[in-house]
Amino acid sequence: MNSRIRAFAIFLAVVFLVPALSMAGGTVPKGTAISVVTDQTVSSKTAKVGQPVTGSVAKDVTVGGKVVIPKGSPVKLSVSAVQASGRLSTPAKLYLHLRTVTVNGKEYTFATSSAGRSEKGKGKRDAGFIGGGAAGGAVIGALAGGGKGAAIGAAAGAGAGTAGAAATGKKDIEFPAETRLAFTTRTDVEIK
Repeated sequence: MNSRIRAFAIFLAVVFLVPALSMAGGTVPKGTAISVVTDQTVSSKTAKVGQPVTGSVAKDVTVGGKVVIPKGSPVKLSVSAVQASGRLSTPAKLYLHLRTVTVNGKEYTFATSSAGRSEKGKGKRDAGFIGGGAAGGAVIGALAGGGKGAAIGAAAGAGAGTAGAAATGKKDIEFPAETRLAFTTRTDVEIK
């Protein structure tokens, strides 16, 4: 009977001790990828540099086969760069960086790369709208009123093209809640 109890006690120790050891502390080395899921929506239209954003670790971070940061660990992010979309030539951008991760109730500070995105510039597209409007206006003006009509038509067409570019060109960036972002550590961090 004693051998059965002893065997059962060893079995329980292995079942509970092995996961605990695999989640024991360790060092997260420089260059480690940490995948995060945001808890809230962030937009380039309204965000400010330094604005806090919350989230959680999307998958276990392992080092040498040991989990050093478990999936679901709370994280704090902040907006590192933001620019709302301008009407004509200013493309939107929105970048976040990982500030802290909480593991087993203790908060650890991280230096990481930024993650996010920038929209492409709209200069060529806008120039096409404006130039096309001017050319179309000049043709209509020339047909209607000769040389003077062509000049008036070109100016009116350019104005209409500029208005069209402004009306259609504004595109902000939004990261809805549950957006997955990947960060890379820039220094070693010891998790205890």
